[in-house]
Amino acid sequence: MTAYLLRRIIQIIPTFIGATLLAFIIIQLSPGDFLTQLELDPKFTPETIARFRQQFGLSEPIWLQYLIWMKNLITGNLGYSFAYQAPVLEIIWPRILNSLVLVGLATVFLYLVAIPAGVFGATRQYTLGDQVVSFFSYIGLAVPSFFFALIIIFVLLQLKFHFQVLPFPIGGMTSSNYDSLTAWGKVGNVLWHAVLPAFVIVTADIAGLARVMRGQMLEVLSQDFVRTARSKGLADRKVIYKHAFRNAIIPFIATIGGLLPGLIGGAGLVEVVMNWPGITPLLLDAVGQKDIYVIVGFLTLTTGLLMIGNVLGDLLLAVVDPRIRYN
Repeated sequence: MTAYLLRRIIQIIPTFIGATLLAFIIIQLSPGDFLTQLELDPKFTPETIARFRQQFGLSEPIWLQYLIWMKNLITGNLGYSFAYQAPVLEIIWPRILNSLVLVGLATVFLYLVAIPAGVFGATRQYTLGDQVVSFFSYIGLAVPSFFFALIIIFVLLQLKFHFQVLPFPIGGMTSSNYDSLTAWGKVGNVLWHAVLPAFVIVTADIAGLARVMRGQMLEVLSQDFVRTARSKGLADRKVIYKHAFRNAIIPFIATIGGLLPGLIGGAGLVEVVMNWPGITPLLLDAVGQKDIYVIVGFLTLTTGLLMIGNVLGDLLLAVVDPRIRYN
């Protein structure tokens, strides 16, 4: 196992360099840079613009800018934000933590709802319950997350208007009395605000995972070893959850690597619509201002999460499936 981990770490290095280099080049190939907008401001002379360009390193070739950035990255420095005049890590880290609150809660919703729904549909194939689960799965797959967020906001506003009831906050991350709360009260307040956006984010994933889980369970339940287990007189519950479920869940373990970056990406428009101070609002501002090091900083952390997740998924596969061994 140790040798396998070392090989994977060595393989990550060139992949990471290639991914970040490609992102760096694509961002730089778009016309203009952060200082282009200052050139239109009469308060800034051409000499001042040239001095800023030299100070920020924008006058250097793209490959040299990348090497300088990579050298700083090795020491833990993601660069300097042009717009905020501060280190990139100090700017993006609080936003990443805010997004991870949504992603963590969404992941809990995903597995608590999707897997039982898929198992329920498979064990009660073509019943009314199975058809209801399938119906809501198709609805979840069809409705975009940002549009679903707008529907949720509309429904809550109608409840507030007609019944003076608002079970969950409509937007934002904290309440107006947040600073006066205790430590646990602050945690509960943030989670209370996160319930709706987290559920909206993961709706399509719940629908898709439930459908796939149902198909996997149906396939496993039709195999010979399940029929043999039933013929030996094992209880139906034991056959389903000890034999069938453990085999049906294996493909989902393999997808864990892309789950975290995927959910972070899925949080994007929902964060904007529901006014959650996460990654996407800041990233959109950075794209508009061509604050390249903020953009590349986000892409770097997302790439790192994806690679770490892939290794974690491989290790979990070995735990779930004893037939898998890494040497």
